[in-house]
Amino acid sequence: DVGLVVVFSERFYENMMHTGDAQIQLIADGSDPNTASTLTMYATSLISMYQQDMMGEMKIPYQINPNVKFLYNPTLKGSYNFVPGVMGMILMLICAMMTSVSIAREKEMGTMEVLLVSPFNPILVIISKAIPYFVLSLINLIIILLMCQFLLGVPIVGNVILLLLLSSLFIICCLSLGLLISNSTSSQQTAMIISLMGMLVPTMLFTGFMFPIENMPVPLQIISYIVPSKWYYIIVKSIMIKGLGFSSIWKEALILFGITVLLLSVSFKKFKIRLS
Repeated sequence: DVGLVVVFSERFYENMMHTGDAQIQLIADGSDPNTASTLTMYATSLISMYQQDMMGEMKIPYQINPNVKFLYNPTLKGSYNFVPGVMGMILMLICAMMTSVSIAREKEMGTMEVLLVSPFNPILVIISKAIPYFVLSLINLIIILLMCQFLLGVPIVGNVILLLLLSSLFIICCLSLGLLISNSTSSQQTAMIISLMGMLVPTMLFTGFMFPIENMPVPLQIISYIVPSKWYYIIVKSIMIKGLGFSSIWKEALILFGITVLLLSVSFKKFKIRLS
């Protein structure tokens, strides 16, 4: 929750007054390189201005040396910030867009009637449409994690099992959203447009890996609360980059679980077992 910590060395004031040399350490959260750089730059500028003011007033050669340290991402690699966001974007596109087209294609081709008169529960139609994309998304997730580890140099510091479990929850959430879109549309083109425009743009804007949500107007910040990718982005960064456990992300996981349950309920309710 803390972006920057300022640590003063022991006997800071006495060292500054007697020897003219004092130490300040700036510890920043490097999981977001842009924010960390901005915070340390502001803090360094304030320290420099204070040093100049003291030298002008007291005519003593003060020297305050800020020592900057970045936690979680010492070299400020951009991949530490973009990889979690890209993971959410890829899973959202694969799950939501592909699933939304599946049932709409059955309606458009006229094969939905055959499925509905078959001797099984119509809800199984939804489940059978979701399972292949769930497996495909898990395979993509594992490939992404392997690429992050061995190609991009982004380590997985936290619990891999916890990351996979919560990623599976996010995949189910995206599948539910795709099924909801598919049940509400009658053509593949409409389903694909809604998936692209309705999911890709919010994922890019309201997740936080491209634009800081804190700098957005309040109405846009409120909209970001209903975007599942935002909470998944926080979860991935917390586990993968910071190495935190479930006790630190249970709120985000609970919100994501609530969104998933809501989308699943609405998807099943919107599914029509009779064609008009």
